Amino acid sequence: MTKMTDTEIVEQTIAFVKETLLGAEGGHDWFHIQRVFKNTLFIAKDEKVDILVVSLAALLHDIADAKFNDGDETMGPEMAENFLAELNVKKKTIGHVVKIIKNMSFKNSLQKKRGRKFFSKELAVVQDADRLDAMGAIGIARAFNYGGFKQREIYNPEIAPNLKMTKEEYKTSTAPTVNHFYEKLLLLKDKMNTETGKQLAEDRHGYMMEYLKQFYREWNPLALTNEGSDSI
Repeated sequence: MTKMTDTEIVEQTIAFVKETLLGAEGGHDWFHIQRVFKNTLFIAKDEKVDILVVSLAALLHDIADAKFNDGDETMGPEMAENFLAELNVKKKTIGHVVKIIKNMSFKNSLQKKRGRKFFSKELAVVQDADRLDAMGAIGIARAFNYGGFKQREIYNPEIAPNLKMTKEEYKTSTAPTVNHFYEKLLLLKDKMNTETGKQLAEDRHGYMMEYLKQFYREWNPLALTNEGSDSI
């Protein structure tokens, strides 16, 4: 097989992801991947990283999301590894991409730390790019889209957010979608790795806070407070 250029590898990967995610839930479809890919390239401009590694990790990070595959966290990394091997991508590159995919999810940050976890500048960039897509206007749309997909309540004042959630509790949660803001989305600003990611997150975080204020005003116009936390 003729050795492909990095551009050709990325193009082949895009085609593979588009085909694989055809018909996927709207918050985790090809357009989510495309946004994360673009965010990745934007953030990477200010970082000294391997562009091929961050590109492939961004494109393949949700190729088989565990939440849509009975919680199987091995399927995605294995699919990514097998696909890249078929393209004769360097083993070192494949290994790095797979490690990023295994370590970038929010839920993994909820488990108790056992020793030093994998980290690289490339992981930092892709992780920020993915987390940004869970924030702001798009993050809000994705949250409610997934909540509807799982037939969850929009909001229930009698069900408080779980602010000390374990990884397993996060994976099995059926809480209302508004709770997800407090259990994940509003926590992301302080988990960003890169300066560019932090700057972008500030704006999106502010937008979510304003959204929640408006949400609670509409939910209960008799309430005198604008603070969402007081309305729960």
